[in-house]
Amino acid sequence: MTGERPIGEDDLQAFVDGRLPSARFEAIKLYLADQPALAEQVSREIEQRDALRARLAFKAQEPVPSRLRVANILASRRRSSIFRPAAIAAAVAWLAIGGVLGGFGGVWWASRSRGQDEIADAAGSAIAAHRIYVSERLHPVEVPADQEAHLVQWLSRRVGKPLFAPNLNAQGYRLIGGRLLPAGNEPAALFMYEDAGGGRLTLYARSDGGEERTAFRFETQEGVSAFSWIEKGLSYVVSARVDRAQLLPIAETIYKQFEATSDPAKSRS
Repeated sequence: MTGERPIGEDDLQAFVDGRLPSARFEAIKLYLADQPALAEQVSREIEQRDALRARLAFKAQEPVPSRLRVANILASRRRSSIFRPAAIAAAVAWLAIGGVLGGFGGVWWASRSRGQDEIADAAGSAIAAHRIYVSERLHPVEVPADQEAHLVQWLSRRVGKPLFAPNLNAQGYRLIGGRLLPAGNEPAALFMYEDAGGGRLTLYARSDGGEERTAFRFETQEGVSAFSWIEKGLSYVVSARVDRAQLLPIAETIYKQFEATSDPAKSRS
């Protein structure tokens, strides 16, 4: 991944829509140059966007009929106790056309994400594990943080790839330990962190069997937010009961720390 922070879904959506500042646009072009399959998908989506805009251009250029303007509909509602749903539906349809022309990236990302079966499966497993173990008060982890070296060595050996427990002290979370989890027929690692208020965060990692890289993928399930990605043959998922804006910088910190440990030049800089 390229740049000071990893490229995520928002960047890719904005790239398709042509809404990026020049520096970020060039960074994503370089990133896509190393991702031929993703670059081809992006190119197809840009072509679809342009075709859709061309097809609907005539409609977008027409003035909104007076009877369908929101202000007139609301005025009509005040004059009459009978509210006409059909008029509002028509107005919403006009607004939807503008949304399609100006925000096609969201549709693009949804369609692309559905194909990421591996990362979606990892996210589902990670969120399920988060729900089960963060509520444990007596035995939330198998190996406590005071045995961190043993914990990391054990989980790395079982997962089959080198791991470490990211330092999240600057983000207000301290490591309390970790545990081994099943991931189908394979093992997975779970590191758990806690903030000063007792809120808990988990980092899930498992081998995905390949060297594919993906951008950040965000989802939320019943109040648990999660960012997931694949890097250097490992699927990562960071989960917590916080909103997207709070979780994103933590996910970026974890990503950068893993990137630095796997790249000696970055770890020395």
